[in-house]
Amino acid sequence: MAALIEDYALLGNCRTAALVDKQGSLDWLCFPRFDAPACFAALLGDEHNGRWRLQPVAPAETSRCYRDGTLILETTFTTATGEALLIDFMPPGEHSSVVRIVEGVSGSVEFDMELVIRFDYGSSVPWVEQAHSQVLTAVAGPEMLVLHSAAPLEAVDHATGSRFTVAPGERRVFVLTYQDSNLAVREAFDGEEALAETETFWRAFSDRCPDVGPYTAQVKRSLIVLKALTYEPTGGIVAAVTTSLPEFLGGERNWDYRYCWLRDATMTLLAFMNLGYFEEASAWREWLMRSVAGNPEQMQIMYGLGGERRLPEQTLPWLSGYEHSQPVRIGNAAATQLQLDVYGEVADAMTQAIRGGLPRHPRSRAIFRVIMPYLESIWQRPDEGLWEIRGEPRHFVHSKVMAWVAFDRSAKLLASDGGDPERAEHARAVADQIHADVCARGVDPQHGCFVQSYGSSQTDASLLQIALTGFLPADDPRFLATLANIEHRLMRDGLLLRYDTETGCDGLDPGEGTFLVCSFWLADVYAMLGRMDDAQALFGRLSALCNDVGLLAEQYDPRGGRMLGNFPQAFSHIGIINTALNLHRAQCPAQDRAKSG
Repeated sequence: MAALIEDYALLGNCRTAALVDKQGSLDWLCFPRFDAPACFAALLGDEHNGRWRLQPVAPAETSRCYRDGTLILETTFTTATGEALLIDFMPPGEHSSVVRIVEGVSGSVEFDMELVIRFDYGSSVPWVEQAHSQVLTAVAGPEMLVLHSAAPLEAVDHATGSRFTVAPGERRVFVLTYQDSNLAVREAFDGEEALAETETFWRAFSDRCPDVGPYTAQVKRSLIVLKALTYEPTGGIVAAVTTSLPEFLGGERNWDYRYCWLRDATMTLLAFMNLGYFEEASAWREWLMRSVAGNPEQMQIMYGLGGERRLPEQTLPWLSGYEHSQPVRIGNAAATQLQLDVYGEVADAMTQAIRGGLPRHPRSRAIFRVIMPYLESIWQRPDEGLWEIRGEPRHFVHSKVMAWVAFDRSAKLLASDGGDPERAEHARAVADQIHADVCARGVDPQHGCFVQSYGSSQTDASLLQIALTGFLPADDPRFLATLANIEHRLMRDGLLLRYDTETGCDGLDPGEGTFLVCSFWLADVYAMLGRMDDAQALFGRLSALCNDVGLLAEQYDPRGGRMLGNFPQAFSHIGIINTALNLHRAQCPAQDRAKSG
């Protein structure tokens, strides 16, 4: 059975990623990119679906950490006979490799290696050959993995094994490389040299992180995670490196997050730019402008790593699912949903980029010239909302608020450059129309608070964006009533649910964990209201949920005391960065963003 979600650590090369548990088992890896079929899929099944395990033969105590400022994982194993170190990393660039180095520290430690390769999400057993005792090739159709081993290999029941012992100062290097099967087997590269180059790569990135007071270490780790979730060839950022890690154990809320969501735009750009990472922000914006180009009626909420639009959803019945949570899905049908908020996300992202110092994109005016009239024609329609419900569309208040954001930001941009005062005036008129509609139809007249959707009595954590976007001041009585309602109805053990899933209002089976980014939004609102003690306490509660190497999943189950959902989650780590900045800076970015509204 797979480890607990929080027991995994991330390896990555800014093209794809792997997950390794505390015992040295690499249980998830997709080559050559994040959304490719996994060649190790034990995370969603068992060892027969593929894994690469390296651990002592004897029982061992373990501890682990990343090298400071890097994504190089070091796991220390202590046995009765000695101590050894396992160094795991993925070299950046076009290597498409995982390097694992076993180093003896004291005494002697005997290790067992087990390599089970299963292409196509654990379903295809490859043809395995050994060129000699320490080089292995595994082929299935167009794919090949090549292992250069520091120890002799032997076949064991459709797997490959090895036993070896390390003494103090002795290092054994294992390099697993992906390549096309029609090409000649690549020569081995120097794993030790790759280790030095990988450390230089990550330190050059993370050393640029400014001081954020007591939050610096966490902010730097979250920045590294966001960098690792970036597909370097295009600048797209995936929501997570996994698919189908459940939001509710044993349930059906299992989704593929290995794609790029437009709604991540504003917070991602804000996180990068507020920390001075303009190159990364610019690369993301380039991806965004390429992806949304075209007919505005065809703009999607998410795209593939290169801006691909077709993300058909299917299930993999041969995988039992993480802790038997089925179905296991690849692709994401939500890509075809109408979600009005993405238009506001794009407009806000462009505004943040310009206010942060990036020059206007040459295509931005042209794109806005076709997108805004289309949004004007559809903003009154019901949609599936940012939570991507699988039930009937509704008039979600958050969706309408973000439609207001689109016209509000557009009006300000048009007015600021003096390019078209008539269009600026029209955008402001539409923004005012939407604002009036939301205030008239999105408020519960009995309790004076905003609701999840027009005519509903439900609340929703996304309503916190009413203040964070500047739709209303944070001290507006209607927002304060909404905040109190959210705290009363959605708080679980100090953390927020997205909404009440027990009602079945989203077309799915009831139940899920607390949604971590919502609690970061709440901390931001507390900061805006001057409730700094509450904001710092909530941030401390959230920070304490990070695992031993500083990673967060999408959700947390307060009752079970464990992480849920895909991992590591970009949204959660963006929350760490932005909330830490809100707490650290006198002029907090949350207030700054709202002032742009």
